[in-house]
Amino acid sequence: MYFENSNFSFGRFGTLAFTPMMEQYLKIKNKYKDAILFFRLGDFYEMFFDDAIIAAKELEIALTGKDCGQSERAPMAGIPYHTADNYIDKLIKKGYKVAICEQLEDPSMSKGLVERDVVRIYTPGTIINLNSIEEKSNNYLVSVYKYKLNYGISIVDVTTGDLFVTEIINCNNINKIYDEIIRYEPSEIIANSDFFSNNKLIKAIKSKHCYLNKFTSENTYEEMVELIENQFNNSIDELNLGNKKYAIISLSLLLEYLNNLHKVPLKQINKINYYKDDSFMVLDSNTIKNLEIIESSKTNSKKGSLLGVLDKTVTPMGGRLLKKWLEEPLIKTDKIQVRLDAVEELLNDYKGRLELNEALNGIYDLERLSSKIVYQNINPKDFISIKISLEKLPQVKENLKKYNTLLLKELYLKLDTLEDIYKLIEESIKEDPSTSLKEGNIIKDGYDENIDKLRKASIEGKDWIANLEASERDKTGIKTLKVGYNKVFGYYIEITKSNLSMVPDTYIRKQTLSNAERFITPELKEIEETILTAEEKLINMEYEVFNNIRRKLEIQINRIQNAAKIIAFLDVLLSLAVVAETNYYVKPLVNNNNKIFIKDGRHPVIETILEENFVSNDIELSSQDPIMIITGPNMAGKSTYMRQIALIILMAQIGSFVPASYAEIGIVDRIFTRVGASDDLFSGQSTFMVEMSEVSNILKSATDKSLIILDEVGRGTSTYDGMSIAWSVLEYIHETIKAKTLFATHYHELTNLEKQLNGIKNYNISVVEKNDDIIFLRKIIPGAADKSYGIQVSKLAGLPDCIIEKAKEILNNLENNKKEIITETAATTQIDIFGIEKDNFIKEISECDIDNMTPLNALNYLNVLKKKASVLRCDNHE
Repeated sequence: MYFENSNFSFGRFGTLAFTPMMEQYLKIKNKYKDAILFFRLGDFYEMFFDDAIIAAKELEIALTGKDCGQSERAPMAGIPYHTADNYIDKLIKKGYKVAICEQLEDPSMSKGLVERDVVRIYTPGTIINLNSIEEKSNNYLVSVYKYKLNYGISIVDVTTGDLFVTEIINCNNINKIYDEIIRYEPSEIIANSDFFSNNKLIKAIKSKHCYLNKFTSENTYEEMVELIENQFNNSIDELNLGNKKYAIISLSLLLEYLNNLHKVPLKQINKINYYKDDSFMVLDSNTIKNLEIIESSKTNSKKGSLLGVLDKTVTPMGGRLLKKWLEEPLIKTDKIQVRLDAVEELLNDYKGRLELNEALNGIYDLERLSSKIVYQNINPKDFISIKISLEKLPQVKENLKKYNTLLLKELYLKLDTLEDIYKLIEESIKEDPSTSLKEGNIIKDGYDENIDKLRKASIEGKDWIANLEASERDKTGIKTLKVGYNKVFGYYIEITKSNLSMVPDTYIRKQTLSNAERFITPELKEIEETILTAEEKLINMEYEVFNNIRRKLEIQINRIQNAAKIIAFLDVLLSLAVVAETNYYVKPLVNNNNKIFIKDGRHPVIETILEENFVSNDIELSSQDPIMIITGPNMAGKSTYMRQIALIILMAQIGSFVPASYAEIGIVDRIFTRVGASDDLFSGQSTFMVEMSEVSNILKSATDKSLIILDEVGRGTSTYDGMSIAWSVLEYIHETIKAKTLFATHYHELTNLEKQLNGIKNYNISVVEKNDDIIFLRKIIPGAADKSYGIQVSKLAGLPDCIIEKAKEILNNLENNKKEIITETAATTQIDIFGIEKDNFIKEISECDIDNMTPLNALNYLNVLKKKASVLRCDNHE
């Protein structure tokens, strides 16, 4: 590294004297050693020494050199200041910090070295360039403070002003902390040193491509409290943080960090959303991933996910809010009900829904535009975007007026149409203004008297010059005479050399060209001075007036943000209504009866992808019968069935209609999933170890109000080990947790639990076997599957015939050996493998309720009796 210490020792450059400008650079760089310093020189940001070498490589720009007062030139790389945002984004995405050092005074007015200093620092969690952020996604920065087993966690999106704070006390479950942080998908985390002590946790977080850095404060606790109170203009008690010490510290660290980076008041962050982990249904990272709630596991995009199906929002704010709803389903029936009622009223009003949707369509991202006002990087065209958005608000409010449901009425009453802000922009900003603040063409005629005068002087001067060419041609008789302008020489009169003899004595020679001469006149110079002075003053005046308008809007930030949130809420409700109509969803009955009953349920994502009709299925779970053991071959649809139940419950609890003909949903407090082979998040664990860790976490966290989905538990080890674990897990859930559980397995022995434990029911996915082939019917029916059909599925998958035939041979031998073992066991114990004594066999047959069996159930039951009889026959033979 060239930059080594505060003595400005730069490797081979030594510590000799630098030029004044370079000394200024070094002094500033010394304060920001961990950032790439963009040093403003005129119209460019320049980088020097190691920063220049890094930037040249990462940004693919030229590496040059600059005289710095040493024998060798300093490495230098530069970019135009007006293109800086794109270059900053590239560096941030590659894991660098960027510090912006601006000129704090006009170079033309400075007699010596221009004053410069850093005005903003960019990190992954504090990017404010909207072009680099996904429109319908948040960009979160998370602050974590850890003390022993206590955590304070604060989360902010600086582009929207959203702030969430929580506190977790006496927690030794690292998975819980990981899930709480990662569910926000933060791009950056700041934390105290204690948090970094758990290497496995840090490694897992880094695997999510999250920028991590340590941040501590020298403030006392009292100073931290004061910082928060000053930010929100309220006491800690009024902010409901009075006894939440760890939350206060994490929030104070967050605010201090942001103040250090942005160096402007954080006026867009004006509301604290404090939450507890019982405020909503908590979804861990595995559940969000396994259910493909936010993104498809195949494409890593919204397409193919539940969000992709439900998101018909037309505003960026609405898209972000819907995502948050899906990540935080409600657990209070009254809150869910008001959402459902609002969706229903919109669904039943097709015309009104279209009118509202049309009014919302075209509203820009008011939340992020508000933040641009605060950060002072808003341009005139952004003001026009705000104006276009605000113009629609009166119509939105008028359209809401007729609705009667509680939530829609509340949105109507709370919606501020911001007509005064609209009027201010309408009267002041041109319809098609310049993007740059330094080019003028911003302020409308009639808004500011001084601007009008300067603009008139400039226009009249230009009109005079426009007429000058014609009048001078008449005076001189030179028909080819031209009047022109360039930045170097200003206005001039150009005459070809063949006409030089006709030039009047009053013309003053200014420039000689190869075939012409350029002249000026005292009068032309005077008008030029008037024009250029007026234009310069006009640009400066427009810039000043624009900033005055920006400051007026900054005062109204809170009102704009509140209106944006109401628009977002309405947008989500409309989206859910549109999807409900398009996909034929029904309104669920949500209550606290601890029962799940779904009739003709469908998978909300898969049904939109399938070319043929999706096969619907039912489910009924209750406190009396909370556990389903599901058997059947691979590819039959077990996993789809379990996932669709979870998704239907989740949809109901965000206030959405659901894909079914009827649904009664008893509130679920958590949804847990253990599906498939997991990635090794916490390094050094085998797939089976990860599986067991996840199951352990589920068993520790689930309650009798939870829904648990377990798919093939125990398959990562030997058959008997795996079966024993799966059996034990099921018994523990049944006896201790009593959670509603869907348990898919190929261990058919587990189906015996139905006879042994009340509340466990066997179901299987029906198939039709024809010779060596099978047809999946995708229908779930009562009873256990008689076999796994693994060889038939392998045949469908395309395994070579020779392998299929050999597999059949091996299976036949294994089954014969098993039969011998069964025979020996039955003879010894006088009890068959089904736990039925021989004396009870006839009684069981006589009590069988054949009249209430379906043909398929009867065939399945007959097959079971056949196997039992086979065991008894072997025993009698002995």
